[in-house]
Amino acid sequence: MTTTITAAVARDLGEPLRIEQLELDDPRSDEVRVRLVATGVCHTDAIVRDGVYPTPLPAVLGHEGAGVVEAVGNAVVGVAVGDHVLMSAAYCGTCLRCRAGDMAYCENLFARDFGGRRADGSTALSSSGGPVSSHFFGQSAFATRANVDSTSIVPVGADVPLEVLAPLGCGMQTGAGAVLNELRPPAGSSFVVSGAGAVGLAAVMAARVSGCTTIVAVDVHDSRLGLAEELGATHTINGRSQDTTARLLEITGGRGVDFVLDTTALPALLNRAAESLAVRGTLALVGAGAPGTETTFETGASLVKGWTFKTIVQGSSVPQVFIPRLVELWRQGSFPLEKLSRRYDLEHINDAFADSASGEVVKPVVVF
Repeated sequence: MTTTITAAVARDLGEPLRIEQLELDDPRSDEVRVRLVATGVCHTDAIVRDGVYPTPLPAVLGHEGAGVVEAVGNAVVGVAVGDHVLMSAAYCGTCLRCRAGDMAYCENLFARDFGGRRADGSTALSSSGGPVSSHFFGQSAFATRANVDSTSIVPVGADVPLEVLAPLGCGMQTGAGAVLNELRPPAGSSFVVSGAGAVGLAAVMAARVSGCTTIVAVDVHDSRLGLAEELGATHTINGRSQDTTARLLEITGGRGVDFVLDTTALPALLNRAAESLAVRGTLALVGAGAPGTETTFETGASLVKGWTFKTIVQGSSVPQVFIPRLVELWRQGSFPLEKLSRRYDLEHINDAFADSASGEVVKPVVVF
């Protein structure tokens, strides 16, 4: 049997999503049927819509879903009908990296999260025109219902406001996890984030939780810089009107910065960030650039600095472990992500994409 759902469908590269009626098949033994309550809109949705990453179109995107469980496959444990859940990236659970606890670096990541199909090649979604790619990040959450890969499911308490916490599934997890799971800055250290969008502002909040005493946000939107200060940044820099490297050296008394997290993936900004590092400093990239993007760094005089460059995926987190930790930080008031969001109904999802791209809104959330 199939169930008729309403979904936002990406049919043509770079074109607005279309609101359509689709058919959703029955959940498999390793899947969970979820009625969506809310879904965050992430930059990754936009770059897949535009063909930067190769998910086959037509497709239902959306990978920061939150909802209520309606059915559970007979091979799924730890979740029951009626449970409230957040959804994150899928992983295979059997490759070497997954077995080592590095689910964010699953060796089958592209197939699981961007392939648009189940492992057997089937898709859960179809229309009168044929199959539609499903299981984007294991979920395809721009829809009223979804058959979700069990590895994407993160149960949360029934008192958790799903419309508020849906963005934890990707962007917020990435920014906060990069700090708390991977960089782990010691108390009293200096931290800079390049790009004060959802990922960058999550990193600011996490840096404050970590005890960083110099927290700098760099962006070109003064409104976002103001929000960064409200969330814990001790300094802000408008990269359009200020010399970022000179200002960072001034802030740190010429010493340089201990940790820089780049969310932009712009080679010129990465190069400048490397110049601002302290001895033994670390530059980390979480921004998604197009495949083939290259960045050059000076490696002569900087050799004696012993600095590190690394890439970080999904905050190096195990979603079922880390997202509940973020929920507890939110309960405590240390992670007020609701200050970043604006809500849209499904019919206005393209407005959500446009407002995010222009910088008017930090984190759009589609509410069903």
